Amino acid sequence: MTLILSSLSQGLLWSVMAIGVYITFRILDIADLTAEGSYPLGAAICATGIVSGVNPLLATLMAFGGGLLAGLISGFIHTKLKIPALLTGIVTLTGLYSINLKVLGKANVALLGQKTLVTQLYDLGFTKLAAVIILGVLVTLIVILLLTLLMKTQIGLALRSTGDNIPMSASNGIDTDKMKILGYMISNGLIALCGALLSQNNGYADLNSGVGTIVIGLASIIIAEVVIPNLSIGWRLLSIVLGSIIYRLIILAILSIPGMDADLVKLFSAILLATVLFVPELQKKLNIHKPKLE
Repeated sequence: MTLILSSLSQGLLWSVMAIGVYITFRILDIADLTAEGSYPLGAAICATGIVSGVNPLLATLMAFGGGLLAGLISGFIHTKLKIPALLTGIVTLTGLYSINLKVLGKANVALLGQKTLVTQLYDLGFTKLAAVIILGVLVTLIVILLLTLLMKTQIGLALRSTGDNIPMSASNGIDTDKMKILGYMISNGLIALCGALLSQNNGYADLNSGVGTIVIGLASIIIAEVVIPNLSIGWRLLSIVLGSIIYRLIILAILSIPGMDADLVKLFSAILLATVLFVPELQKKLNIHKPKLE
């Protein structure tokens, strides 16, 4: 039960990042590596703000704003400078490393003894685990609700259309460059928000915490799509939360094996991602189809 609750708490927080990755990876069909830099950026801004006496909620919103700015830069480089998406992510995350170091001032910043969103819930009488779960549920519900509403507006439909067919979208008067930049901003804003939340949960912000975040996000998305295919946008976002929880459950189950080296967690994450990516292809080869309702 402890393993399940721990997976639930971690999965809820990480799902915010996975939803951010989904915006670029699935909606815009762009492989954006900026996540590796925007995640620690959010953690750095939030932790530094809290240590400086900023209200935890305001510090978290500041982290989200930092992610929006990082996404704006990536979007500008990709659309206006015409640099390929993959190289754009590499350029931005490389630059963000120095920015994150400047924000932190050192390799990591501890939040021990500081007021955070988690400790504020803890002070209300909740256990640490319950506080994290409550925070995760609140944030994910707000994010999913706002994104679902956005995707049903003209801007949201234009964003999705841009990802589906750029020439057709442009011929219909949609400014595809602006839509891409918007997608980059929303994506990296959510990823930075996740970094802020997890830094408060972990009690520190680390310069190298972004390594492998894109793998976690992709694994959560693919798991969700394999487990529950063919969903509308709102339900898909909700299913990503489930995918994130399942991912954390698998990783924690592996690490709970006696004698297992915790240093291998990134290796297991990569293997898990490769496995779930292969499942749809395996289904095609074996001619496995979901039964259709008449």
